[in-house]
Amino acid sequence: MDNIKRLKEILLERSYRKGTFTLTSGKSSDFYIDGKQTTLSAEGAYLCGKLLFDLISQEKEPIQAVGGMTLGADPLVTAVSIVSFLENAPIPAFIVRKEAKGHGTGNYIEGLKNMEPGCRVALVEDVVTTGGTLIKVIDRAEAAGFIVGLIVTIVERQEGGSEFLKQKGFPLKALFTKEELLD
Repeated sequence: MDNIKRLKEILLERSYRKGTFTLTSGKSSDFYIDGKQTTLSAEGAYLCGKLLFDLISQEKEPIQAVGGMTLGADPLVTAVSIVSFLENAPIPAFIVRKEAKGHGTGNYIEGLKNMEPGCRVALVEDVVTTGGTLIKVIDRAEAAGFIVGLIVTIVERQEGGSEFLKQKGFPLKALFTKEELLD
């Protein structure tokens, strides 16, 4: 079985739930995708890292770091970074905090010592609904002087996030749309 088909199986088995849920965006939904149930499994983490790394590697201009908002993106950025090392094309990871660190450096971004100033970064997210979380990450990455060159997600729920990000000048690439995942 190829990697994308296997990841779909794992997502449907571990992460997809039917019911009534309130999403991060505040919207109500009759289904939920708890990406962490997949990204925190050994096989799921590897497959996400491999498939996202493959997307990132297709970029014309090189991506020099991969990051995202804690907590959902933490296993993803780690998986992509590890796969990049195994593929002899190492990309460091960084994590964006929801709130600035209240002590020490006070940074929003962890992993800065591994990144070149002004480098081109890819942002990752497990599930995109409205794109609101990603806008916060974009703002913090750009405020730190980085160039957001790519945004990738495991699942795009097809609820306006892709269009919203595109309007802001940031096209989104997804391993699965909701339609593809549930087909």
